[in-house]
Amino acid sequence: MIASRFNDVEKAVLIAAAAACSMTPSGFLAHAALRAARDLDRTAAEVAGEREVIAELFALRRHLGQISNNINQVAKALHSGADVPHTRATVDAVGRAAQRVDAFTQLYLNSASRIR
Repeated sequence: MIASRFNDVEKAVLIAAAAACSMTPSGFLAHAALRAARDLDRTAAEVAGEREVIAELFALRRHLGQISNNINQVAKALHSGADVPHTRATVDAVGRAAQRVDAFTQLYLNSASRIR
């Protein structure tokens, strides 16, 4: 048996990552550890790069979830005949999120092509 300890932030990240992969935290941890153990030639920079990618993807997911909630509120208000003064801000937020996804994707693709 191997036991691991995490601070609250690390534990939350692990649980979120496991959930995103439809895995239990223990299963996710075992999968990740075994994958790393089988590939000892990877550099610390590559591992750090993967962490940055995962962190950015989770940040994007959170941001898009918040925007989705705002859009649902706008739609509900419009359907009830209410005035929705923040519609433009919500639409602009969608545009910014799309640009962020595009920029991140392009950066990731460019860095992946340099590695190969």
